[in-house]
Amino acid sequence: MAMDAIFLMGFLVLLCGVEGVRKGLNLESCEYGGANCRGHEASLEDFGGIGDGITSNTKAFKEAILNLSQYSCNGGSQLYVPPGKWLTGSFNLTSHFTLFLDKDAVLLASQEESEWPVMEPLPSYGRGRDTDGGRFSSLIFGTNLTDVVITGANGTIDGQGEVWWRKFRNGELNLTRPYLIEIMFSTNIQISNITLMNSPSWNVHPVYSSNVVVQGITILAPVNSPNTDGINPDSCKNTRIEDCYIVSGDDCVAVKSGWDEYGIAFGMPTEQLVIRRLTCISPTSAAIALGSEMSGGIRDVRAEDITAINTESGVRIKTSVGRGGYVKDIYVQRMVMHTMKWVFWMTGNYGSHPDNNYDPKAIPVIDNINYRDIVAENVTMAAKLEGISGDPFTKICISNVTIGLAEKAKKLQWNCTDIGGISSGVTPPPCSLLPDQGPGKSTECNFPDNSLPIDYVKLRECSSSRKNL
Repeated sequence: MAMDAIFLMGFLVLLCGVEGVRKGLNLESCEYGGANCRGHEASLEDFGGIGDGITSNTKAFKEAILNLSQYSCNGGSQLYVPPGKWLTGSFNLTSHFTLFLDKDAVLLASQEESEWPVMEPLPSYGRGRDTDGGRFSSLIFGTNLTDVVITGANGTIDGQGEVWWRKFRNGELNLTRPYLIEIMFSTNIQISNITLMNSPSWNVHPVYSSNVVVQGITILAPVNSPNTDGINPDSCKNTRIEDCYIVSGDDCVAVKSGWDEYGIAFGMPTEQLVIRRLTCISPTSAAIALGSEMSGGIRDVRAEDITAINTESGVRIKTSVGRGGYVKDIYVQRMVMHTMKWVFWMTGNYGSHPDNNYDPKAIPVIDNINYRDIVAENVTMAAKLEGISGDPFTKICISNVTIGLAEKAKKLQWNCTDIGGISSGVTPPPCSLLPDQGPGKSTECNFPDNSLPIDYVKLRECSSSRKNL
């Protein structure tokens, strides 16, 4: 393994204090964990930024990042966003670069469509996610980048999504709504210690990328806001999501890899994904969803120490005829759930198609799905497991699971069709398609003992200095 090709960071601890007086200024240094530290730093104010919440700073962000890009091969650079409310439209990042938000900094996303460039659809989707046209660029965007950090002292990015949600519900948009952060075709990406609010649509979307760490972020959206997914790794390899708190109107983490014939042709799976120490609230969706766009394949996903509160389902697998691809080698352990509609949900009859050119013979493969060491309370129904007729979901394993039922729970607790697998130590007892193997270590479901490359960590202590007159 090429250790210099990957990075890992531990949970970010911020240590801020006055460093000293230099050239008549107090320099307060804020230390943070970063994949790489930078040799050059500038403030957004150096490029005419005005943090009054009214003035557009789109030009200031673009000029700052263009100027700092000259240091890409000379120690890298860091843009400091000071306290204030910084209204801005979409802007692009550069390589070997850190965007650092002060704890009292708020990026306010512009509500003017003219501030959002229009982009071509993703090649693995063939169209916009919301519409059959293109899409608006994300607020913070980057493509073909190396070594990018978006972090801070828990500063805030507010997407001001209400106007976008209203237009979407009213059918007034011909393009897909913007996301807050999207990084494409890139490697060595870190997104940490920021708060994301009110995204127009998805919050964090790494796509066609590798070596991605999303850590210590808070995501907040009204639980009735449309498609405000938390974190969506999409056709990504070697990704880690941990220590995040998400309140969402859709899935908290949605694992994807392309849509029907476009995803099959693009052929880039999501694999080697770790999700740990996630807290999720989403009354109409899942803590972790696999699909429904999974046509490039999803494999080797490891989720552990997940807490779901007032969430429709724990781990949900969504696919349908025409998707092709696969979801396999999925490992989940140590989940705690409070107030759920379903603990387990799989379906082979989910979702729409991008167009009518999908292949009805493209049948997805769902195989080797493992759940163990799970406790749930106030549950309406234990499981809804629906495979595809003639193409059952196979090698499902559920062990050491205790489900406490709600006062008005369903009489039928396990609804199973076109699936196969085993169970052990599950209460209430599963359906006959998951026969109980009896107690014992040998009947526990699998969870890998080895570590993935993204788990090899060397935490570096970096700093951002802010000037106080």
